[in-house]
Amino acid sequence: MAEAQEWDVLIVGAGPAGLAAAQAAAARGARTLVVERAAHPRYKTCGGGLIGFSLAAAGRLIEVPARDTIHAVTATLRGRREFTRQDGDPLLAMVVREEFDDALCKAATGTGAALMERSPVRAIGEADGLAWARLADGTMLRARALVGADGSAGVSARYAGVRFRQVDLGLELEIPVPAPVAAQWRGRLMLDWGPLPGSYGWVFPKGDRLTVGVIAARGQGERTRQYLRDFTARLGLSGYPAERDSGHLTHCRAGDSPLRRGRVLVAGDAAGLLEPWTREGISFALRSGTMAGAAAADAAAAPDQDHLDRALDGYPAAAGRELIPEMAAGRRLLVAFTRHPGAFHTGLASGQGWHAFARFCRSELTFQALVSRPPVNAALSLMSRF
Repeated sequence: MAEAQEWDVLIVGAGPAGLAAAQAAAARGARTLVVERAAHPRYKTCGGGLIGFSLAAAGRLIEVPARDTIHAVTATLRGRREFTRQDGDPLLAMVVREEFDDALCKAATGTGAALMERSPVRAIGEADGLAWARLADGTMLRARALVGADGSAGVSARYAGVRFRQVDLGLELEIPVPAPVAAQWRGRLMLDWGPLPGSYGWVFPKGDRLTVGVIAARGQGERTRQYLRDFTARLGLSGYPAERDSGHLTHCRAGDSPLRRGRVLVAGDAAGLLEPWTREGISFALRSGTMAGAAAADAAAAPDQDHLDRALDGYPAAAGRELIPEMAAGRRLLVAFTRHPGAFHTGLASGQGWHAFARFCRSELTFQALVSRPPVNAALSLMSRF
């Protein structure tokens, strides 16, 4: 076996969280290695809608490869009560994940991070004052700090002891469409509040293709698949062959779940950092990755154990200030939405509700700030009880 390689910061996983962590660590001068099981560009099941926080975080790293910019939203309740609202300012940007992640990868390596692709990590741990990762071929990698960003099913989440409170099944089709159909959807997305508790469907336009998907709580696989079939047929899209037909599980962390174990930090999906109602995760991945990468680089430069611990503790502290409260607010919204989707649909149709939704999309209004408003807080409390 080759002699173990040693780095300042080791990052497991080259998705948005891992690549944001790599850029942050390398920018601070840390010798940084990213280990990825696949190779870029690679497909990833994801809606690919970037809210304001995502655009701000990504825009500091790359020129975002947007396929479309959204100015209008069509909403339905189980396929009925349709309305469309528009806004003069952009609401969301639509990206294809293989293009988006590949751009982030180039930015991270351009900053100085090294990349090791097609290298699955089988185990991680700590020994002799260093974190380590063992690859499938037996190669050992060591670092002063490790950031786990290999998803909710990866080795990092298991090592850190991440616990998940909410697990959902998302199903998605990537459908190439003729130019006239693409033109009908350009600049407009659709949201359908679905027939299963807490479920919804979406259509996201991306130039010559549409991303069509649904999400619902795990354990209702066949009903979720039927929802996707019905949704696609209702929109007149079932006649177009899907280029991709995929599914994935999204995981939201339990409130007391750890973000650090020793020299190992977890970020993005590996930490269960995901907004519970919309299941939006890219902004959480980019922000948590940046926080974790910066903390890991500071730890790598620490002169002693006390300073190292303080540096690593800075990551869960920052996430606790900026990300965890937003998840708690999203969970309150999900509970109320699960019981009263019609009330949410009616609220979105109103001028005030649409204005709040548009501001959320642009990240001018957080869910935490929204649910803190006395009328909203009172309404959510009432809806959550009945």
